[in-house]
Amino acid sequence: MTADSNRAVVLTEPAPGVRVVTLSQPGVRNAMTESMTRDWNRALDVVAADRETRVLVVTGEGSSFCSGADLSWLDQGSADDVTIDRLRERMLPFYRSWLRPRSLPFPVIAAVNGPAVGAGVCLALACDIRFAGPGARFSTPFVFRGTHGGMGATWLLPEAIGVTRARDMLYTGREVPAGLALDWGLVTEVADDVLAHSLQVAERIAQAAPIAVRLTKTGLEQSAAGLNASIEWEALAQPVTMTTADLHEGIAAFRENRAPKFTGR
Repeated sequence: MTADSNRAVVLTEPAPGVRVVTLSQPGVRNAMTESMTRDWNRALDVVAADRETRVLVVTGEGSSFCSGADLSWLDQGSADDVTIDRLRERMLPFYRSWLRPRSLPFPVIAAVNGPAVGAGVCLALACDIRFAGPGARFSTPFVFRGTHGGMGATWLLPEAIGVTRARDMLYTGREVPAGLALDWGLVTEVADDVLAHSLQVAERIAQAAPIAVRLTKTGLEQSAAGLNASIEWEALAQPVTMTTADLHEGIAAFRENRAPKFTGR
């Protein structure tokens, strides 16, 4: 898999089973423009169709992770285009495109290399694991732009950091620096070289049994429905893994004191 530097989103394969999607419009701080959204969808289509993908890392080029949605088109369209119905028709597919990490069957890691603003925070929150660089900052200043939060902000933030802190971020628009984001649980860890650290974690995940990892991601989504839903899911998912060749490989590797070599079968 080779990178295409002419695209607003660049897809690379730094290690077996590991894919990296880089938002590559540093001149606009990796804002979610129409071209970037189109290239993002194209890149994720490729990754999702690649059976060798075991983990995805999302990061930004330059000094920013993502400065949020580019709404400059609001000033370019006719008055007929700026109606509630038409805006909603445009917003929903935009939201769903950038929240696709939630629905991918494998884990997604956000390597937040710099500021994440508005919808950029939601993109990070849509990933399964988040790591921050020292210069990372998180802010959701929607109400100070005169708009309501979008792209799942009112659900994703409380899920990650609790309702009280979500209210703080959404009402005040404050910037949350990397250290405080770690204290709040917005990120798992702060690393000097956040991409290198994220790739190290991604490579470890890529060495795990892929069927078990994918089912675990689904199980974590099921957990929102409560304990009973979780145990019902686990009572199905665990027997599924027990019928795989990877289970036998995992047991054999443990007994032989060696690293397992999982094939996803």
